[in-house]
Amino acid sequence: MLKSKICELLGIKYPIFQGGMAWVADADLAAAVSEAGGLGIIAGMNMNGEQLRAEIKKLREKTDKPFGVNVMLMSPFTPEVAEVIVEEKVPVVTTGAGNPLPYIKKWTDVGVKVIPVVASVALAKMVAKRGATAVVAEGGESGGHIGEANTMPLVPQVVDAVDIPVIAAGGIADGRGMAAAFMLGAEGVQMGTRFLVATECNIHPTYKEKVLKAGDMGTVVNGRRIGHPARALKNPFTQLFAEREKDLTSTDEELTAFGTGALRKAVKEGDWEKGSFLCGEIAGLVNKEQTCKEMIEEIVAEAEVLLKNAASRIQ
Repeated sequence: MLKSKICELLGIKYPIFQGGMAWVADADLAAAVSEAGGLGIIAGMNMNGEQLRAEIKKLREKTDKPFGVNVMLMSPFTPEVAEVIVEEKVPVVTTGAGNPLPYIKKWTDVGVKVIPVVASVALAKMVAKRGATAVVAEGGESGGHIGEANTMPLVPQVVDAVDIPVIAAGGIADGRGMAAAFMLGAEGVQMGTRFLVATECNIHPTYKEKVLKAGDMGTVVNGRRIGHPARALKNPFTQLFAEREKDLTSTDEELTAFGTGALRKAVKEGDWEKGSFLCGEIAGLVNKEQTCKEMIEEIVAEAEVLLKNAASRIQ
């Protein structure tokens, strides 16, 4: 069976993380992933402390397996969320959208495993030096907010730069991607787009339908002008956003306001005209709805076969 250091560190069966996708990664999805042997992650997004506590309680009613919480560090509720994580003895924290350094020691001192999402070698080295358990090296192929580097060049450079486990993310949705990540030196993978179409994922049916129908050129990146590039499915919203982004008479504040609430419209309402359907470039390989257990076991089995047979390609 495919195992790695991250499985031992976190007490999980398979080295697969579910991405902490805002408005998507709720207790239902995270519990299903954890119960299936991966690491399910609740998206903290803009929850306050008590809202997060309620979601953690809901997850624990569904599984006793390890899980994580993703902390969006730009949220105004981060200080109280940080306290709830300590009080609830959350096993794992992943972080994004900000600097986790002020919180790492607070969490690690009480046994929380801290695994920041990084988009550069510099940030990976910084958090490793300050006590991070591992890092998620996320390439620009990912859905949602992205950095500049792509997964293939980013992951091995991060692996060489730090002495803690590296989880690969961005453009991974099947066993081939997982096997490739291990060959790059990763100890596991994080996936978001594949889990969008999980049976246990509570997004609007239209969202799932659009992901399943997407092809290899089905996504686009908006938001570079305002410093928050994000990858989503091409739709009327992204087209209008691109037009406004090119229009120099439109201020950055107006552009930001235009995008506010668009993800919620996609996830909760399935609004194809006005919603932002965050999705990775790998969507063209995501073509069937399955349970989290079916997904994880299929991906791991495929990766195991590929890794075992890799030597046969050498003569």
